[in-house]
Amino acid sequence: MKDKIGDLIVLQDCDNKIREILNKRNEGPSRIKKLAEDLDAIAKKFQERHDRLNLLKKDGRKIDQEIQELEEKIEKSNIKLSLIKSNKEYKAALKEIEDLKRVKFQTEDQAIRVMEEMEDLEEICHENKEKEAELRKAFERDKEEIERELEALDEELKILSSKRDTFTETIDQDLLSKYLYLRDHKAGQAISPVLGGVCQICHMNIPPQAFNELIRGDSLMTCNNCNRIIYWAEDEHFQKALNQA
Repeated sequence: MKDKIGDLIVLQDCDNKIREILNKRNEGPSRIKKLAEDLDAIAKKFQERHDRLNLLKKDGRKIDQEIQELEEKIEKSNIKLSLIKSNKEYKAALKEIEDLKRVKFQTEDQAIRVMEEMEDLEEICHENKEKEAELRKAFERDKEEIERELEALDEELKILSSKRDTFTETIDQDLLSKYLYLRDHKAGQAISPVLGGVCQICHMNIPPQAFNELIRGDSLMTCNNCNRIIYWAEDEHFQKALNQA
C-alpha cells in the first residue's frame, strides 16, 4: 500500500507543479496588459500637455492678430484725431484712443502670460518626448522578458505533462479514479500529509488510534474532517518518493 500511496504523492506533486505553471502562464498576458495600460496612461498625460501647447500656440496667434488690429485702429484714430476741429469730438477721439491703448496693454499682458506658459510647456513636452521613448523601450524589454518566461513555462509544462501521462499509466486505476475525484472536488489537493497527528490541509487532529494505523501504512486512509487521502509525512518511504518526484 505504501508504494501505491507513494505513487499518488508523486502524482499530486506533479499536478501541483502543473497548476503552479498554469497560474503563472495565465498571469503573463495580464502582466503585459498592465504594462501597456500604465504606458498608455502616462502617454495620455504627455499628450494632454502637448495638446495644451498646441492650443496655446493657436491662442497666441489669435492674440497677436488682435494686437495688430488694435495697433491699426490706434493709428487710424490718431490720423482721425489730427483732422478733428470740434473740441467735443477731439475729447471723444482721445478717449477712444486711450480705451484702445488700455485694451492693447491688457492684450499684450495676456500675450506675455501665454508666451511664458508656452515656453514652460515646450520644455516639458521636449522632456516628455524623451521620457516616452525611454518608457516604450522599457515596455518592449519587459514584454519580451515576459514572453521568454512564458515560452520557458510552456516548455516546462510540456515536459511535466508528458511525465504525468506516462506515470498515470502505471498507477492502480481504481486508486487513480479516487485521486482524480478528490482532486477535482478538493481545490486541487487530493492528498494531505499528517504531521504531529494533524492534517496539514484542514488542520484538524487525527484520532490517536487512526494515527497509529496511519503510521503503520497498511491501508489507504482519509481524514475524518476533509476526506482527503492522508499519509504520515515523516515516513522515510514517502519522503524518498517526494525527493524523486
